Amino acid sequence: MAEKVTVPGIVKMKREGKKITCLTAYDYSLARILDDAGVDVILVGDSVGSVVQGQPNTLAVTMDEMIYHTRIVARGCKRALVVGDMPFLSFQVGREQALRNAGRFLQEAGAEAIKLEGGVSMSDTIAAIVNAGIPVMGHVGLTPQSVHQFGGYKIQGREKGQHEIIMRDALAVQEAGAFAIVVEGVPTALAKEITERISIPTIGIGAGIHCDGQVLVLHDMLGLFDDFTPKFVKRYADIKGSVAAAVKDFVEEVRERKFPGEEHSFK
Repeated sequence: MAEKVTVPGIVKMKREGKKITCLTAYDYSLARILDDAGVDVILVGDSVGSVVQGQPNTLAVTMDEMIYHTRIVARGCKRALVVGDMPFLSFQVGREQALRNAGRFLQEAGAEAIKLEGGVSMSDTIAAIVNAGIPVMGHVGLTPQSVHQFGGYKIQGREKGQHEIIMRDALAVQEAGAFAIVVEGVPTALAKEITERISIPTIGIGAGIHCDGQVLVLHDMLGLFDDFTPKFVKRYADIKGSVAAAVKDFVEEVRERKFPGEEHSFK
């Protein structure tokens, strides 16, 4: 069996110049496929709200839902590092609440780390979680839980003031003790500068080629979810089309009495 991916191992990958791969998963079957295929990090993202639940954004996702999805993903993973995503209002109200919820991901769901959004404003919370022995992955730039504050899913960091704020956020997340940081929806040049200035790995999504790793939402890259497609997504497959074709074949064969056949029946 391939060597288990660990938090120190992810940090080491940056030092050695090895690119980090990360995809989201929300269930056992797909998690097993990702794990067997060699993905380094499996993020159980609050993107489940959009691509699985059909919500307009991630804000309605609850802690109990995240624990459930993380638990079933963790069962399917032997090699990959499993990271649970802290949903909206699970960590913003206070450090005690944040610490308790972060601990639930490890204790109840079998995650090995958590991810949370925010920079300078969340640095004390990140430090408290890390000090409790819970590895933290940060998230700066376009943070989806702030969608209403941003006025939509808009690229962040194009203006000078935004550029400096996001850089300070990344430095604060590192200083607080995070082992890695997701950099989302920022210009390539800014992501490059962040990656060069901080010692922990950057994992980009819509942040260009210079990050230490890349993450995509699985349902986006497989073509399972097409309500909207961000510019940064590359479609690696058309699973929606394959599923639709298979279902149409099933419907046709049942109606025409071709299925089940003799080979599918018991005597």
